[in-house]
Amino acid sequence: MPHQMLDDHHGTGCLSLKRIFRRPPFGRSLSTRSATKIDQRNSSEGSEDHDKRPSSGQPSTLVNSEEPIQFESCCDFSTSRSRPSTVDPPPQYLDASSSVRSMSVVMSILESTMQALDNDLRTLSLQIHDHPELMFEERYAHDTLCDFMESHGFVVTRHYLDLDTAWRAQFTHGNGGRTLGINSEMDALPVIGHACGHNLIAVSGVGVAIAIKSALQTYDVPGTVVLLGTPGEEGGAGKAVMLERGGYRDIDVCLMCHPSAGPADSVSLGSCLAMQSLEAEFYGQSAHAGNAPWDGTNALDAAFLAYSSISVLRQQIKPDHRIHGVIQGCESAVNVIPDYAGMRWLVRAPTKDQLSTLIARVKACFEGAALATSCRLKLTEGIPYYDLRQNNVLAACFSHAISNYFGMDICQHGFGASTDFGNVSYEVPSLHPIFAIPTATNGGNHTPAFAESARSTEAHKAAMTVSKGLAWTGFRVIADDEFFHQVRGAYMSGSVDAGGPRQPTSSESGIGIRQTGV
Repeated sequence: MPHQMLDDHHGTGCLSLKRIFRRPPFGRSLSTRSATKIDQRNSSEGSEDHDKRPSSGQPSTLVNSEEPIQFESCCDFSTSRSRPSTVDPPPQYLDASSSVRSMSVVMSILESTMQALDNDLRTLSLQIHDHPELMFEERYAHDTLCDFMESHGFVVTRHYLDLDTAWRAQFTHGNGGRTLGINSEMDALPVIGHACGHNLIAVSGVGVAIAIKSALQTYDVPGTVVLLGTPGEEGGAGKAVMLERGGYRDIDVCLMCHPSAGPADSVSLGSCLAMQSLEAEFYGQSAHAGNAPWDGTNALDAAFLAYSSISVLRQQIKPDHRIHGVIQGCESAVNVIPDYAGMRWLVRAPTKDQLSTLIARVKACFEGAALATSCRLKLTEGIPYYDLRQNNVLAACFSHAISNYFGMDICQHGFGASTDFGNVSYEVPSLHPIFAIPTATNGGNHTPAFAESARSTEAHKAAMTVSKGLAWTGFRVIADDEFFHQVRGAYMSGSVDAGGPRQPTSSESGIGIRQTGV
């Protein structure tokens, strides 16, 4: 079958949601009501039924709590296979109280809004795709997206936070309520253009924001939707810069999605690797290579020693750690001892703490090479990209919608790439689904073939489907107090689908949960 990975699960690379989770022992009650249906009764019946629910205050679990869940590495977007990983089970999908509208009714509003936008979003995606712009140079995308959001009733701040190509589009309904953040990426890659599909990410954010706006107005739910145009993801850590400048300070939850190669109709909710760039520059002394080489200090020798040292280091690092780099070109004549050599490296690890340890070992390779060749070393460290921390309550809500309403398969495998959205996920509860689009053989992310795939009709359809699931999840964040309380609780306790526990900072410990009054 095209665009599918074959494995031992009846030939398909992904399991449906109902096959991922184990059934509880026969005879055990899941709850007093359906665990996957939003209350569709009228408000009086809903309130009466809500009073009959268990009084423990904790949601009932979907699985036997005595056994861990085994998630197969079924959405492996790399070429390797890994062992199943044991993670905490996602929480039960909440039954909504009488204050939260029927899921099917709200979903119909979200779907109809996005359907009405579909042609415009497709055009917008192709416009951005056909005008690829490098990090922090996304001027065409900035202007085009800002104009579009203004035409749909959002208050737009251009050149947000003194970043030339960042922007913020905000819509507020009523007074009070929570603030949902959504991200639209825009930048492309050198030479190969939109080979990471950021045109799809851009229009997904637009669609999610406008769909939630429509639902807030339809059901008179107070709250705010903020769509952030985030520049410079491809190496510039644009979101980390925006975090430092306060761009996420008023946001309660943040959502976005990202395309990748993978089995058709599949979504992964795993993590991404933490990453940091290093630029090493060696300075020596030039000399005539034939007449007086002893007068020179060879900077190129230092670069090659550093490269060899890192190659040897790879044997002693863990299998899920990555170090990759290049030696910059040199225009020196062959009969001149090179007095300069530059190198660029990316270092990755599963968590930001492991990354910090690995970075120290790589830096030692540069320092040793400089010492051995008597060269001067200049080392420039880039802004680190943190590992992606998927909030498991948000993941459960999104998984339920995307699986039951749209038939997509949910996977739990991590991704070997990195994203500056990981930094956001450390600051606010976050969700970042990675969805598959049809690709050619060996045409994954960061290839010319993927750039072509990212403008296909099938890729657009996949992005819009995932966007509907994100829109439902985002609407619940604003409209459902109990749901948001669990989202925030999971974030504060470090309950995520990947990564270790996180301790709240002192500035977070006093944050209360705002009530929408719905």
